Amino acid sequence: MTLWRQVLAALNDRTLDDTERERIVARGAARLAGHRAPEGQQATPDDVVALALREFAFLIDTGQARAALREAGPTRG
Repeated sequence: MTLWRQVLAALNDRTLDDTERERIVARGAARLAGHRAPEGQQATPDDVVALALREFAFLIDTGQARAALREAGPTRG
């Protein structure tokens, strides 16, 4: 399943525990923040937190955002 389908499913699947839902949404926000970062810059944890709230109406903390960015790896260079 693609990441975007996983994010949509996580937002709607009430059988998931909160930790797993947060992890999936954070990964999606990190990937999207990385793609939206200006050329030559990497997304920051604050970018990921803001994007998760703005795009997915989901609050994650900076620790989750940092972990998701590490997992996503660099998307801009």
